[in-house]
Amino acid sequence: MRQEHDAEDVTQEAFLSAMEHLAGFREEARFRTWLMRIATHAALKILRKRRGLDTVSLEASTEPDAEGVIPHPEFIADWRQSPEELVHRNETRRLLEEALERLDEKHRLVFLLRDVEGLSVRETAEALGLSEVNVKVRLLRARLQLREQLTRVFGDQHRALARGHHPVS
Repeated sequence: MRQEHDAEDVTQEAFLSAMEHLAGFREEARFRTWLMRIATHAALKILRKRRGLDTVSLEASTEPDAEGVIPHPEFIADWRQSPEELVHRNETRRLLEEALERLDEKHRLVFLLRDVEGLSVRETAEALGLSEVNVKVRLLRARLQLREQLTRVFGDQHRALARGHHPVS
């Protein structure tokens, strides 16, 4: 969800919805899969709603208010690591998030459920209402797209191959 409050909203919505519809749980799937499907739908609902929302620039959010008070930071950085390590870790995280953001939503969802959340192919298929074959295809495409994007950033340019040319063994 990228926003902690959105994740909290999804969690709350998922559990409330599960409680309301508990009588409708048919034990055809595992409870975890059923709950994950509810949470996925709640997350998609928020993401769709967010697309139409305006964003606020950093400059606007740090301007003094009518009383001249500048907002204080909500989080303080953990300085156990060196600033260089923190920057490197944050830069890597940012690059990963950008690569994930460039994936089509259908590929990103499958990747996140399978490779980040650790759901099985069957659980992912049930959560998204897809066939298991479709989950496997989307996961493969997501991994290939991510590999291509991240190789361009982290790969060794001296080992790059020209398109259409493959080394002969």
